[in-house]
Amino acid sequence: MSEWAEAVREQYRGRGVGERLAIGALSRKPGVVVVDLINGFTDATCPPGSDLDAVVGHTAALLDRARDAGLPVFFTTISYEPDDLDGLVWLRKMPALRALTAGSRWVEVDERIAPRGAEPLIAKKAASAFHGTDLAHQLAAAGVDSLIVCGATTSGCVRATVIDACAENYAVLVPRECVGDRAAGPHEANLFDIDAKYADVLGLDEVLEHLARVVTTP
Repeated sequence: MSEWAEAVREQYRGRGVGERLAIGALSRKPGVVVVDLINGFTDATCPPGSDLDAVVGHTAALLDRARDAGLPVFFTTISYEPDDLDGLVWLRKMPALRALTAGSRWVEVDERIAPRGAEPLIAKKAASAFHGTDLAHQLAAAGVDSLIVCGATTSGCVRATVIDACAENYAVLVPRECVGDRAAGPHEANLFDIDAKYADVLGLDEVLEHLARVVTTP
């Protein structure tokens, strides 16, 4: 951790900011939400894309464990119809996202972590996986009581999803190795802020340890 991060963390602790959720954060039935690990973000040849090979690989390992334990897994994608392209403020701010058109390969989940069986793929048009979607309803229907959030980008859709998950009263763990961004600075700054205010950011091994305790608890 950098000097500034440690100094700010100490400042926060003294004022009641940044408590830990990890002990007992994952309750009886955690769910995994994989945010926008689609070709348009994991292939650097697409305008909004970048090199997320390591993130995809670590997320695949997490998904293997979650699936073996029978835990619910949810995927999201960003997908726009032609009528959306000239009407959304976000696309004026982020014109690179105009590449993510419905039916193109860019909106498909990276095949290395593709949904299996009945795992849902939730299409959205905004940053948060909750905004304008039925994710909250699907989580409730599946009996999910806590979340592990993976995906891209840390400073955008992951952050927005984690904030809304906290607002929905879910305890959230974010495996550091399972989220990524286009640049290191925004990635690290947003991980710090997420960890301080909305969720626990942990190493993947520690998240898997928590997951194992939940799964093995009678």
